[in-house]
Parts: sequence; C-alpha cells; structure tokens
Amino acid sequence: MLKLTVAPDGASAAANTFPTITQAIAHIPADSSEPVTIEVAPGVYEEKITLNRPDVHLIGSSAGECVITYGDYARDLMPDGSKRGTFRSYTFLLDADRVTLENLTIRNSAFPRSKAGQAVALYADGDNLCIKSCRLESYQDTLFTGPLPPAPMQIGGFTGPKEFAERRVGHHYYKDCYICGDVDFIFGSAIAYFENCEIASVFSEKLPPEPDGSAPVYGYATAASTPEGSPYGYVFDRCRFTSTCPKASVYLGRPWRDYAQTVLLSCELGEHIRPEGFHDWNKPQARETVLYAEYGSTGPGAAPDRRADFVRLLSAEEALHYAKELVLPGFPAAFT
Repeated sequence: MLKLTVAPDGASAAANTFPTITQAIAHIPADSSEPVTIEVAPGVYEEKITLNRPDVHLIGSSAGECVITYGDYARDLMPDGSKRGTFRSYTFLLDADRVTLENLTIRNSAFPRSKAGQAVALYADGDNLCIKSCRLESYQDTLFTGPLPPAPMQIGGFTGPKEFAERRVGHHYYKDCYICGDVDFIFGSAIAYFENCEIASVFSEKLPPEPDGSAPVYGYATAASTPEGSPYGYVFDRCRFTSTCPKASVYLGRPWRDYAQTVLLSCELGEHIRPEGFHDWNKPQARETVLYAEYGSTGPGAAPDRRADFVRLLSAEEALHYAKELVLPGFPAAFT
C-alpha cells in the first residue's frame, strides 16, 4: 500500500509529504493498482479537487480540523460568457470506485444563494464509495450523488465533467456525517444509504410568501433522480433531520426525476418538516411513479396522519426490504 501525507505548513521534507491534497493525488502513479492512503494533517485547504483514482482512502484527523473549501457557483460567468452551471461548481469531484473519505469537511463557500445559485460541495460518482464522519456544507445542491440522469431538461443543463460519460448507478454509504443546505441539497441518481447522519436544513435568507399567499418554503432536503427500474434510491437509517428554519417550512424531498425513491427508517424529524412530508414538484404524473416512504419516524415533524397521499407508511415487514445489507451488496467488505 502506498501511503502519502498532506501537511499545509509544508513541514516537512519527508518523503511522500505534500503541502496540498491535489499534489498528493497527482503523485499517485498512473499505472499502479495498489491501494493508496492519504493522511491529511489539520488545516484549511483552499482547493478545487478532482480524485479519479480508485482504491484511495483519504483520511483527516477530524472533520473539524481538516477543511477543504472552494467558492465556485452556478451563476458565475465563464470566460466565454456562459454560466458555470451546477456541475462545474463542485469543491470536490470524486470520480472513481472504491474510495473512502473520512474525517473531512468539504465546503462550498459561495453565498448567498440568491447570488450564487447552485454550489456543489461534493460531486460523488462511482461505486462502493464510503463517506464517514465527514461534514458536507453548502446551501443549494450540497451533495450530488451521480450519475447524471440520462438527459437534461434544458440545453446545457449538464455542462460539466461527466456530461457525456456512461451513466453507471453506483452504491454509496454515508455514515455519521453532517450534511447541510437548503434547496435540494442531497440530489442525484445513486443508490445511497445514509446511516446515523444529521441532515441539517439551514436558514439562509428570509423569503417572501408563496404566490398564493401561503407561508414560504425554505427548502427540500432531497431531490432524487432514481432511474426507472432501480431497486433502491436513497435510504436514511436513524438519521436526524434538524434545522434553523421556521416551523413547517421544509419538505423531506421532491422528485428531480419521476422515479425518485427516498425512504426513511426510524428517523427523527424536527418541527421544520412540513406535515405533507414530500412535494411532487408540480409533476402530477410523478405521484404514480415515485417511492416516498417512512417507517418509525419520530419527533415533531413526524405526522403520519397528515402526509401527502403519495407517501407510503411502511409496515415493519416492508421496512426489512431496506436493510443495509440488501441496499449495499457486499457490505461491509466493500465499504471499509
């Protein structure tokens, strides 16, 4: 196994030690297939990172001490006058299989949302990805769980590093993470299992009432684009949905594509969750194709008798279908 170290103060002339994460990744031999561990010393790393080498374990000392940050955003103008767009705004592009990120903060610092638009912190596209004890921080579109859907809804909507790549649906495991944002801040097509994570809806800007005069909507925690026929989409197991937003102002999710799947198992829901739970994104046809389901929700945001009519309440037997070992084939060996 190849072991590399990143130390921001350049403290060392020691072999295999680098001042930036980008330099450490670049040092990995292109023709090598051996596993790689990159240990990251405490520090703030202002880098836009691409990791496209499989079998890498990138580990910091703690998420609070190891911060990767950058500030690209969708509404930023490129040299040709076009907008950067969502999928070029990432701070960290993870484009490989069998990668573990651990004890890191990955942050997109673009703010406010009214100026920045979408601002991806982690763009994760691969199979057998494991994100442990990490903080993923932004506002709109914090975590993208690739691949992209088959086609964009508008020309140029997918401009970015994977626009023309094969759409491979990978398996992701997020454990003990803190993921925050406001609008659609966990989105994409992967099969992803979130265990014991805090899903935090943040209050970014005061909003006016909706056009019909109703209270403003401050966010949507998820926007899955699960492919048609996929056995699973997003599963949240014993997660805590927290917020600094007003009461009943946030939806658990809405369908970026019509076959979105989002299932909650024994999750604790704060009072910010709207009683309907999920929104149909004004797509009446999606009510017949989405899978939005809950089992054993608790807390002030749990309102089983007031959920939208397209939300399923699972029995104990049905909930067993979403066990981690079924959602993530090969667990735990593939996710260490």
